[in-house]
Amino acid sequence: MIRSGKKQGPYRPRTEETLDAGKLELGEDFQDAECLLISEVKVLLEAQYESKKEEKNLTDVYTKTLEYVQKFSRYTNRDTIKEVRALLKPTNLEPFECAQLGNLCCSEYDEIKSLVPSIGNKISDDDLDSLLKQMDSLKKYQG
Repeated sequence: MIRSGKKQGPYRPRTEETLDAGKLELGEDFQDAECLLISEVKVLLEAQYESKKEEKNLTDVYTKTLEYVQKFSRYTNRDTIKEVRALLKPTNLEPFECAQLGNLCCSEYDEIKSLVPSIGNKISDDDLDSLLKQMDSLKKYQG
């Protein structure tokens, strides 16, 4: 469970909103947000890196974020990232759940269901197992 202060305006007191990613209660800030794979964030940050480097506009947060996504990116090839997205698209899963599947790279369906309980019964164990194996083969394929 996550706790977050909900901003209600400059003069209103802050109230706490209880969030629970396991139930897809992510808060109103994330209602229409696009959920990216860490690998997609890596591609975006690396695309901006050269221009920011030339302008000497690299903040500490930018640099640390780039290092993080380079370390934890599961898919390094852009075509592979597209293939992973294509595998996830036809599922009944929410964007947050798809991003978690792509980022966590679990090898067992029971493991991903315990880490992302909102998946529940949205996808059969056999289909989830097949999806995880396909994603794993893409991870291994890229080297």
